[in-house]
Amino acid sequence: MLRYDRGRQSLATALAALAGYVDAIGFVKLGGLFVSFMSGNTTRLAVGLAGGSTVALVAAGLIAAFLAGVIGGALAAAKAGPARKAAVLSLMAILLAVAAMLDRIVAGGWAALAMAAAMGAANNVFLRDGEVSVGVTYMTGTLVKLGQRIAAALLGDDANGWAAYLRLWVGLLAGAVAGALLYPRTGAFSIALASVVAGVLALAARRLGPSDPYPRRTHQ
Repeated sequence: MLRYDRGRQSLATALAALAGYVDAIGFVKLGGLFVSFMSGNTTRLAVGLAGGSTVALVAAGLIAAFLAGVIGGALAAAKAGPARKAAVLSLMAILLAVAAMLDRIVAGGWAALAMAAAMGAANNVFLRDGEVSVGVTYMTGTLVKLGQRIAAALLGDDANGWAAYLRLWVGLLAGAVAGALLYPRTGAFSIALASVVAGVLALAARRLGPSDPYPRRTHQ
């Protein structure tokens, strides 16, 4: 996170807010499952398998959709090269638009699968050396870094390094609050709004330009 300039840090915070927003919608829609937090879904899968509950099937479907989104996002990023951020965000916008349509016309959890795929794709926006450099759909690592940076500040080193991680966490929190408030009141419209926001972020990413060349594939 700290390796990026302020514009890209702001993009990461906005993307985390969007991820929190979409995940909260999925949580409300599915009654306690997630479209971006796959650790939680893995636990629900395990508990469902142990108890013979049908929730295991839903959790497994969400995990598979998320993984498919990661793969799709990685392929889009590879094809787009230096424009990967805009390409992946555009893919997210399309998937969220599909989710909004499904939520409006099809009963059940089909919309949530498209939302999970969009959240999987989101993890390809910030890459460095072929690995995720900023996690925007999960916050455990961010909170660990926040705590470490606060400790460093207390020891007299890097007084402001913690602020970027705090903004990232607050972004996800604020987005989740918005999603939880809007979905019960507006339904599919709230998901369509997420698609629009992803499109706006794609345009913002294009204007920022590439921060570094897309990492070349290496063979060992």
